Amino acid sequence: MSDILLFAAGSLRLAFTPLLSAFQRDTGQKVSAEFGPAGLLRQRIENGERPQLFASANVAHPQRLADLGMAGAGAVQVFARNRLCVTVRNVPALTERPLPEVLCDPRWRLATSTPGADPSGDYALQLFERCEQYWPGQGEALRRRALPLVGGIDSAPVPAGRLAAEYLIAGGQADIFLGYASYAPALAAYPALAVRPLAPPLDIEADYGLCLLDDGAQRLAAFILREQGQGILSRHGFMRRTE
Repeated sequence: MSDILLFAAGSLRLAFTPLLSAFQRDTGQKVSAEFGPAGLLRQRIENGERPQLFASANVAHPQRLADLGMAGAGAVQVFARNRLCVTVRNVPALTERPLPEVLCDPRWRLATSTPGADPSGDYALQLFERCEQYWPGQGEALRRRALPLVGGIDSAPVPAGRLAAEYLIAGGQADIFLGYASYAPALAAYPALAVRPLAPPLDIEADYGLCLLDDGAQRLAAFILREQGQGILSRHGFMRRTE
């Protein structure tokens, strides 16, 4: 039985590490996983690399591969959902004021992932567009202020074992980081940080998409989509695909 090569969004690392271990115990089939910004992983696939399965933090990247004929009909499926959230330095000025006021205050350094290369950055742009709808001028100001510090092809790597929000804020590169709500349980271990949810009308949801690129990964795709895989994802902060 041949090994499976999986390309997966970096935000899946914490959940997929135990998920892939469970799959390998149950099936005896080994999985080699590469984690990174989903847009950059998609480009690598387009440029000739051949994983059997691609798990993206959005649906657009796997759908593009399907549109290019690199996956069969019906090969793209939503397998999990996430939300954008805001991690801030744990000081009263950032935790006690209404979140829209905090975001729009220009004295705070606001960091995101890199749009285009990483879906997290694209979701941040959606948030800025939403802000512009409700507070004309503020969303555009946010877009100009935002620092795309991670997730790009030329971004400095986040050290192994560190979370982007914790690394950037602890290192003084940012006061606010826009990232995924699935990281909230892990970020709770850092008292210097506070995670603030985005309430309507600013809540931004993220659909994660699987793309089956080779039939040899069908068992893994099915494992992720069924109860055991969904349960592991749920325990690591993801919403089930049916929620």
